Amino acid sequence: MPHVTIKLYPTGSEEIKTKLAEEITKVIMNVVNKPEAAISVAIEEVAESDWMEQVYDKDIKPNMDKLYKKPGY
Repeated sequence: MPHVTIKLYPTGSEEIKTKLAEEITKVIMNVVNKPEAAISVAIEEVAESDWMEQVYDKDIKPNMDKLYKKPGY
């Protein structure tokens, strides 16, 4: 606990994804006071052309009441 899934447009860089996972892990450790070994981070790349159908319509729109940070689009 916790497990975080990040969906984003393709970055083309494993370095960027690794850095993002590391930074998210640090924030969770500091805010939720959990050890690094308890945290997992997955990154799913979704093409911009597929975003609305695959992410917004399926994950964001039906869960607006659960979002602590809503998108501005």
